[in-house]
Amino acid sequence: MRVTRLTVSGLRRFDNVSVSPTAGLNLITGDNGAGKTSLLEALHLMAYGRSFRGRVRDGLVRTGVEAVEVFVEWEEQALSRLRKAGLRHSGQAWTGRLDGESVAQLGELCAALAVVSFEPGSHALVTGGGEPRRRFVDWGLFHVEQDFLPLWRRYARALKQRNALLKSGAGGSQLDAWDHELAEAGEPLTRRRLQYLEQLQPGLSQTAAELVPSLGRASLDFQPGWRRHELSLADALLLARDRDRSAGYTSVGPHRADWRVDYAAAPHRETLSRGQAKLTALSCLLAQAQDYAGRRGEWPVIALDDLASELDRNHQRRVLERLLGSGAQIFVTGTETPAALQEMDVQPTWFHVEHGAVRLQN
Repeated sequence: MRVTRLTVSGLRRFDNVSVSPTAGLNLITGDNGAGKTSLLEALHLMAYGRSFRGRVRDGLVRTGVEAVEVFVEWEEQALSRLRKAGLRHSGQAWTGRLDGESVAQLGELCAALAVVSFEPGSHALVTGGGEPRRRFVDWGLFHVEQDFLPLWRRYARALKQRNALLKSGAGGSQLDAWDHELAEAGEPLTRRRLQYLEQLQPGLSQTAAELVPSLGRASLDFQPGWRRHELSLADALLLARDRDRSAGYTSVGPHRADWRVDYAAAPHRETLSRGQAKLTALSCLLAQAQDYAGRRGEWPVIALDDLASELDRNHQRRVLERLLGSGAQIFVTGTETPAALQEMDVQPTWFHVEHGAVRLQN
């Protein structure tokens, strides 16, 4: 997958900019606060419906304009086709188009362009709450299994209805119906998540062995959101009903699922250092990108924000060599060329960001 054109307007410092990246390595430099990260945010917004820094309404829209607008044109090399997508987002409402047609669901737009981002907040994938880890798994499934998105929506709708009934104190017959719907959607959704993590396991073990060898073999441990080995989801919902009525929300189910990375050399789940957590998150993201490539026949776009401050020279080199060998399109940002890249026999396409403008450097 290769982005051939990215146009952005109304995003943070940018009034209107357009870049035409190369198929290989694209380096984006600029002073702190110049806006180099904003280009990666634009790609991330198209692929996820939000910035990796948070929601659109939390400062993404340029002061004085109504909405941020992003247009992306890219090639799907495995299918030999050119695709186009546009998104206008005010922080409150959005409109989008994909290949010339309006889209009704933001998920349809996000499922089209695959971008894997590693940025200063990525360690939250390991150290944060369960939500980013659920999003990680679901993102992978959205892109490799076409029928997962309808299943996910079915579960989300049933959960919303059940929670509304719990808050209103509605009777058992209504709850029975939505319990059944939750179980019908939640059981297969959970099986997909478990299978996906099992699929990631070999790639994660290999990547973590290269990036954090001192911690020993890495393994993924999945927690489905209820005592699945003892109870069906339908039984778990029934047993939790009185408690859920008191609390006003559903306390068991796939929306409470989580997973973690365990290491052989970190017994009793010792707390990882920030550096180890960062490299563990990167290992997960690279394993996900590799799994995508294996299933779809091409790598997703890889975005590495502020690489030099996130990784030391040795790890920079390992990551870049792996990605360059894969044939993936790569975006790297930094205040200057990363140290490892200066030592490598690679000539990136170099963009420099200054005063709200992006210039191609010779």
